[in-house]
Amino acid sequence: MQLMPLPKRVLQCGALSLDLSQPHVMGILNVTPDSFSDGGKHNTQDQAIVHALQMMADGATVIDVGGESTRPGALSVEVEEEIRRVVPVVKELSKHNVIISIDTSQPEVIKAAVKAGAHIWNDVRALIRPNALVTAAELNIPIIIMHMRGEPTTMNNLNQYHDVTTDVMVELQQRVNDALKVGVKPENIIIDPGFGFAKNAQQNLKLLQEFYKLNQMGYPILSALSRKRFIGEALGGADAQNRAVGSIVAHLMSIQQGACMVRVHDVKATTDAIKVWKAMQLA
Repeated sequence: MQLMPLPKRVLQCGALSLDLSQPHVMGILNVTPDSFSDGGKHNTQDQAIVHALQMMADGATVIDVGGESTRPGALSVEVEEEIRRVVPVVKELSKHNVIISIDTSQPEVIKAAVKAGAHIWNDVRALIRPNALVTAAELNIPIIIMHMRGEPTTMNNLNQYHDVTTDVMVELQQRVNDALKVGVKPENIIIDPGFGFAKNAQQNLKLLQEFYKLNQMGYPILSALSRKRFIGEALGGADAQNRAVGSIVAHLMSIQQGACMVRVHDVKATTDAIKVWKAMQLA
């Protein structure tokens, strides 16, 4: 593992901005009935807003709203249903001073969400859906491009790599190149190596160990491994609700290697850990 300082970068999110020279916490807000860790807990508008405001109070600078589960084996959701779940929450959240990210692969959903006040497109499928690339260029907003193979229903069968870190970087670069070709601006691109997506436990650990190599691509990096199955396996079989400490340790390892943002369920504990990490840097 190699320690990497964060470069001076500012991510423009409409009228708001993020200083990416400091690590940020993205709080997960799943407005779904079936997400692997918190499905059903926040899938009414009132529940979602209460949870989002608590995450903001606990230190989240970005709230990532998702209306479709992407856990292994998850089935797709109709576009109209995803919009119904997401847009009212975005409209309410937009009244508060927070950057809103939308976890979706559907161009129609991100268009509706941006119209309602969202700022960032977080696409686990890396803009492969029809019209996604063109939509990303037209919206001119920050885009998180994540590495995944296949779909949630098939990805666990697609984890054959020659070298997992190198292969992830090559495949991510292909998707970045496709985005650049249609006019997505380089300053709007964030990359995510996709922990847990088409990768087994050993591959996830190797990717975490070599996370610093992703900096060679020249884009800000998101680390999203909160409560993932490989964390549970490393802890001897802990279920999703008992993976917080393992997730925080792994996220700090990501930050030390150059992650400018971590996507988490446990916002307060992660924020506290980052405060200690920052204090150590100044010692």
